[in-house]
Amino acid sequence: MAQKNVDERMSSLEKELESLKEKVERLERKDLPWWKQMIGTFADDPAHVEAMRLGREYRISQREDVDLAK
Repeated sequence: MAQKNVDERMSSLEKELESLKEKVERLERKDLPWWKQMIGTFADDPAHVEAMRLGREYRISQREDVDLAK
């Protein structure tokens, strides 16, 4: 068998294996509560990081308003 043919078949098998792994992971996650299924969804997403920063900033500002009202 030619080396090129073996390399092509190996590449195809690797892609198929990765696809199967993803399917298994999705099936395993279905047993988890919805909020645990979301873990990692926004990993390294700059928009999510910014949203968390703004939310934290807002919550802190609300605490300061409550402290001043006393």
